Formats: sequence, structure tokens, C-alpha cells
Amino acid sequence: MEISTLATYHCLAFVWYFFVTYSITHVRTEERPSEVFLYGGQWKYLTVLNLVLQAVFYGVSFLADALRLIKKLRCAKCIISSRDLLFSVLAFPVSTFVSLSFWTLYTYNRELVYPKSLDGVIPLWLNHAMHTAVLPFAVLEILATPHRYPAKKKGLILLGFVAFLYISWVLWIYSVTGEWVYPLFALFSPAGLAAFFTCSLAIIVSFYNFGEFLNRMIWGQSKFCF
Repeated sequence: MEISTLATYHCLAFVWYFFVTYSITHVRTEERPSEVFLYGGQWKYLTVLNLVLQAVFYGVSFLADALRLIKKLRCAKCIISSRDLLFSVLAFPVSTFVSLSFWTLYTYNRELVYPKSLDGVIPLWLNHAMHTAVLPFAVLEILATPHRYPAKKKGLILLGFVAFLYISWVLWIYSVTGEWVYPLFALFSPAGLAAFFTCSLAIIVSFYNFGEFLNRMIWGQSKFCF
């Protein structure tokens, strides 16, 4: 893909994610179901955090494209390294996990992840923007441009560290409010919850490996060309 075309795509994707993040974080307070928006607000939900992550990633990607267009190659190389790390370790595996896990649980029992009370607050288009569109965006990014993956150990350590931070955030919210971020968690014993978190981490690691596999199958081991 031409750099100018890539820059346009990344710019539009950034604007889209910024708009979606703005939309979900500006749901009117009086319309928010009290049982959903407690301590931590929207920032306790992985879905919303993922929107911010995607906006940051596409912003960094657009900056890298712009620097390449104006021939600032030394700066571009540094930004591209950050872009590739963001995509490989977080943007692809997290967006894939958010989309597939949400719709799997929603199909099984929506009250476990997305109570019906939210239907009158969050429009259908916004629900799909948060939980559906993130997956094709992630796949399209792999098709649009190659990404360098870090050494497997480094990548998995970083992914595991971020997962640990989010789980710690979830547990902290429960310790303060006595309420789980997702009603699903209330179904588990402490041992069952630990097993659930471990299983979820294994799934997201598999998505990391799948993204690396797709990137290698499409682009091979070739270096990124300036």
C-alpha cells in the first residue's frame, strides 16, 4: 500500500476511534444504570480501555506515516518501532479478545457481560463499534502493512504484565465497592475466578501468537522498507 494511502487510512481510523471513545465516555450521567456505572466509571471495562488503546495505536501509526512522507526517516524508524510493539503486544490480541469473548458470552447470556438495561443508554451502532468493528480493523491492519514482532519472551512478558495490571484494577474495584466489574465474575469461587483469569490469559496469548502467524504468513520475515 502506498504511504499516502496508508496515512489516510490510519488518520481515518484514528478519528473513528477517537469519536467512538468520545461517544461512550460522554453517555449522559442521568441515563447511566446505577448497577453498571459505579466506581471507576467506564474506565473499568476492558472494552473502553481497548478503544483508547486503538486510538493511541492509530495515532502513532499516522505519525509514522507522516514522518515517512516528509522524509524524516530517523524519527520515523523510532516511531515505527513503537507502533509495531503496540500492535503486536496489545492492539491485535486485545481487540480480538474483546470482540470474540464479548459475543461468545453475549450469545450465551448477555446479562453476564452487557445487561439489557444498557440498550436504552448505548445505541446499537455504538455497541457494534466497540465490540464488533474492532476485529476487522485489527485484521485489516495486518493486511495493510507489515509489523515487526518482538522476541517472543519479551512480547509475552509485556502482554502478561498488562493483563496483570487490568486484573489488579478489577480486584481493586471489587475490594472498594463489593461489586464485580462484570456480573460473570460473581458466579465463581476464588479458585474458579483464578482459573478463569488464567484461561483468559491463555486465550489472549493464543491471539498474540495467531497475529504473529498471520503477519509472517502474509509478509514473511522481510524487513520494513523506508
